[in-house]
Amino acid sequence: MLLLLLGIILLHVAALVLLFVSTIVSAWTVSPTSSSDLWTNCSTAIGGYHCEPAFTGEWIQAVQALMILSIIFSFLSLFLFFCQLFTLQKGGRFFLTGVFQILASLFVMSGAIIYTIMNPSWVPQTEAYGFAYILAWVAFPLALISGLIYIILRKRE
Repeated sequence: MLLLLLGIILLHVAALVLLFVSTIVSAWTVSPTSSSDLWTNCSTAIGGYHCEPAFTGEWIQAVQALMILSIIFSFLSLFLFFCQLFTLQKGGRFFLTGVFQILASLFVMSGAIIYTIMNPSWVPQTEAYGFAYILAWVAFPLALISGLIYIILRKRE
């Protein structure tokens, strides 16, 4: 039972770390001379490393908000799990924890989809998606799986 509990916690923490890293790292799109993320666009083309604030369109603000919400809901889910671990009656399900984690996975999926759809309209074809974008997509199934495990999981002795 202890190994199962440890595995669930490690899965949740891994998803939370991936969400956090993918939100703050400047590598959603990369090229040999520039990189951009949800917050800044950086370039070395003008002779030096210059960063400007990200495009202020509504879609990038939606992606920013969804990624932040996914981190908040995943953190709240972990906090609720520990609270329910000590207060939930024997045989009870971690339903609220699972719902919050599934919401976090849906938020990150929605943010990544919006970024994918809207990105080609302002990023040149010479750029490619960076590792932070890929981490966001990896965090989605991890958060979804951990949320489903929480809903199925029952508290034992």
